[in-house]
Amino acid sequence: MSQDAVDDLVKLLDLEPIEVNIFRGMSPDEDRQRIFGGQVAGQALVAAARTVPPDRPVHSLHAYFLRAGDPKVPVLYEVDRLRDGGSFTTRRVVAIQHGRAIFNMAASFQQPETGLDHAFPMPDVPPPDDLPTMRERMEAAGIELSPWMDRPRPIDIRHVDWAPRDRHDPLPPRQHVWLRADGALPDSPLIHTIVLTYASDMTLLDTSTLPHGGSWFDPTMFMASLDHAMWFHRPFRADDWLLYAQDSPNATGGRGLSRGLVFTRDGTLAATVMQEGLIRTARANA
Repeated sequence: MSQDAVDDLVKLLDLEPIEVNIFRGMSPDEDRQRIFGGQVAGQALVAAARTVPPDRPVHSLHAYFLRAGDPKVPVLYEVDRLRDGGSFTTRRVVAIQHGRAIFNMAASFQQPETGLDHAFPMPDVPPPDDLPTMRERMEAAGIELSPWMDRPRPIDIRHVDWAPRDRHDPLPPRQHVWLRADGALPDSPLIHTIVLTYASDMTLLDTSTLPHGGSWFDPTMFMASLDHAMWFHRPFRADDWLLYAQDSPNATGGRGLSRGLVFTRDGTLAATVMQEGLIRTARANA
């Protein structure tokens, strides 16, 4: 387990209040060219939730990545309190750096209620404990891990469907990934929702490259998230295993569309994710 890394993630996703409806977030001290999209989405959800009564959990968010974030400077989050209704509360959050918006999000919160209920079943896949870790996958493939890759990570990811790093053959546009926080999280349901929001930006866009022989390892492929949407259906813990069942219905115009269904270990559908991103190749950019 990487409890220290998980604790650092919880601190990272926390925000400093600056003024009414204004918060400041920091980035980890890492050698990155741009801020990880899941970090900005998670911090923006924190900012929105700070202005909503705690008895109204978030049920959906819709976000656009507008510009690459600068990891060397703080991010300011401005919250617009759009609506406080009898059942639903709506917030808009804009993330700002260098005087420009880099990200915006609309998030909706709902007072809990009962009603009609159904859900897709969880796919039949091997359990996470039967699958190797990312480190074990890399070592088996003879890949030397860089210091950045080998550092303790807050999210443990186990691939059910593993494509070799140097693969160029097309694969079906779907994959299954188990993930969880690699340590204990506080009991607050909001923390678990925010950590899943952070982790949901991992591996999803990769799914749209599978039919084209690419991956995030490929230096000739440029990948970046464009928009991200999530719907939260049922309670879950992000420090217990979650199955991220992903597929990609479409890729065109340099963009790939991916969908993810998030199930708890016992088969409960907890969340749905949709994302479109850039998937440009060096050939397309030539």
